[in-house]
Amino acid sequence: MTTSPAADLEASLIARAEMLAQEFRSSAATRRQEILAEASERLQLREEREVLAARTAADKLQRQQVQSAEIRLAGESDRLRWTLVQSVLTQLDEAMAELANDEARYLPILAGFIASGAAAIEASTIVVELNAQDLARLNNRWETFSKDLAPGMTLQLSPHPLHCAGGALLHDSDNRVRVDQTFEGRKQRMSQTLVQVVMERLFSSAPAGATSHG
Repeated sequence: MTTSPAADLEASLIARAEMLAQEFRSSAATRRQEILAEASERLQLREEREVLAARTAADKLQRQQVQSAEIRLAGESDRLRWTLVQSVLTQLDEAMAELANDEARYLPILAGFIASGAAAIEASTIVVELNAQDLARLNNRWETFSKDLAPGMTLQLSPHPLHCAGGALLHDSDNRVRVDQTFEGRKQRMSQTLVQVVMERLFSSAPAGATSHG
């Protein structure tokens, strides 16, 4: 069973997220060990300075120091996790921009985006908006490119460039029904899945607990 170019792209994005996450996971683990080692060293030095103090006071101080180190570690770990997630997603943006520049790979995917978007709009005429690069590519061959994408419908290429990295925005002639098939629109719809994949690959062995990124 064959898959569509659009499905291949989304599978490729998820696979890339997994690969990048694995790379960042190693960095995160190393930083975590450094933080723990630093906390342990500080505790040891403090314990040596307090060796002559009463045992009860020393034990209380040690517990406070451990708790403080754990709080700092948790806060830094949360910030590091979210930074790594955002870094992976940024690299996915770069990968999509690279794809848009590879015409042989990109145009079949764009055709699939347009075909699936048109199928979701019940109209005889559908306006297709593309970015400036794709307008330059397809303006003189639009009829050939689009003739089999939406049987029974007229696909009208808008002359106005759309601000996006790739893909297309489709709407009916009254602009009442819109389907966002741009890279940005599809990424937004996939964002929860992408973040989940990245988090799972980066932190699958991390201790359970809430992660904040405020």
